This record gives sequence, C-alpha cells and structure tokens, in this order.
Amino acid sequence: MATIQKLYEVCKVSLSTNGPLSSEAVDSICAVLDNVMPSDVGLENDAQSVRSWRSPRALNMKAIFHSSAAIRYRHIYECKSFSIGIFCIPASSIIPLHNHPGMTVFSKLLYGTVHVKSYDWFKKPTCNKVKIRNSRFPTKCTLSIDLSSFVITARPAKIIRDGEMSAPCGTMVIHPTDGGNIHAFKAITPCAILDILSPPYSSEDGRHCSYFRRCQKADPSGILSNRSKGSEIVWLEEHQPPNKFVIKRDLYTGPPLNL
Repeated sequence: MATIQKLYEVCKVSLSTNGPLSSEAVDSICAVLDNVMPSDVGLENDAQSVRSWRSPRALNMKAIFHSSAAIRYRHIYECKSFSIGIFCIPASSIIPLHNHPGMTVFSKLLYGTVHVKSYDWFKKPTCNKVKIRNSRFPTKCTLSIDLSSFVITARPAKIIRDGEMSAPCGTMVIHPTDGGNIHAFKAITPCAILDILSPPYSSEDGRHCSYFRRCQKADPSGILSNRSKGSEIVWLEEHQPPNKFVIKRDLYTGPPLNL
C-alpha cells in the first residue's frame, strides 16, 4: 500500500468532525506521517534540487526557484473531518501569522529548511465581571461591570516556538488551544510542508482563517504581571495579509488515493 494511502486510511479512522478521537489517534497519525517522503507525494525532483541548495553549484537552481515566487498548494483530499494538502514555498517567501480556530493541525516538513514562529493566546482571568466599590453608597454596595461588552482589538499571546526546522524531521502537531495554534512560516530554502487539518477550515462552521501581526501595547490592566518566568509575551492584532501574499492552486502529482 502506498504511504499516502496509509496516511489517508489512518486519518479516516482517527479523525472526526471534532478533531482527533483520542491522544492515541494523534500518535497513530504521526507514526505514519513521520515516514512520508517527498517521493511518496510526487516531489522527489524538487527535493533533490534543494539538497544541494547551499552549495556553490546551486546558483542556477536558485534562479530557477526564484523565477516562480508564488506559494503553491497541492490539494490531495478533503472531507468534513479532515483535509490533506501540501504547501510548496519558494525561498524567502512567507506564510504570514495565521490561526487555526478549533482545529488540530499536523505539519510534516518534506524537504528544505523553514523558520517557524508560533504563539498561543495568553489565558485571561476567567472572571467576566469586576466589582467596583461606590463611595456614594453604603460600603456593602458594589457595582458590576460586564467586561464582555468591551471590544478588544489586541490580545496577549505567548511564544511557543521561534526557530528553524530542517528535513528530515518529525511531525509538528498543534491543538485548538495549545502547541502554537497561531503561527507563521518563512522559507529559508525552497521547502514543502504536508498539512493535515482536522476539522478543515469552514466559514459555515466558524472556522475561517484570520491573519495577525504584532503590535505595541501597554498593559495597564496588569494581566501579564504573573506570567511565567522566561516566557515571552506579545500583543497580536488581527490584520490583513500583504497584497503580495498569494497562494496558487497546484496539481498534485503523487499516487492517487483509493477512496
């Protein structure tokens, strides 16, 4: 059985419309995904060219790769429970900071080197109301203010990962609320990333992709004063990606799936 077929089969029994069925299901997918090679998905020629990227003989190869600057997405499969596809990213290209609301994501770097920067939202206090003593009334009298009525344009997030990954390497898994659910990729060399999303993006179900940027913001509320020692906290705000950011649909050339 082809490796990509094995991956489809394990996803079919391990993933649901609510994501992975169990932690064992996550392990089962990673066990197969860890062994996926570029040749298993029709990318052996691309991977072969990138292997000598840093050598003096790679100058002509760099010119070839830079001649096609668009990020390409090779769609393999999608259903209500999961999607499988490959992002082929030219050197120096960036997939901006974006999120995966309510989704578990499996990312396998097939070839090349990529810089990954990822964040999780900083958990806010669970209390939605603040009681304020009013000096005009008896000391036992307080006023309640519902904080949910305030519009927050930026949110604090903690950094989870900030470094390079080079193939071959293991699968990166992010969960709906941890593991780096908000992340960005910058290709150091041409690279390809096989992504499994469970469940996939769906505007109808409220799972649409939002993009973010770091912003400067003070912390008058002091909600970050008790953050863990050594954790970098930043403020992120929703932001439209640059106009030059384009992902083009590309043809999947690997073995077809037997559905």
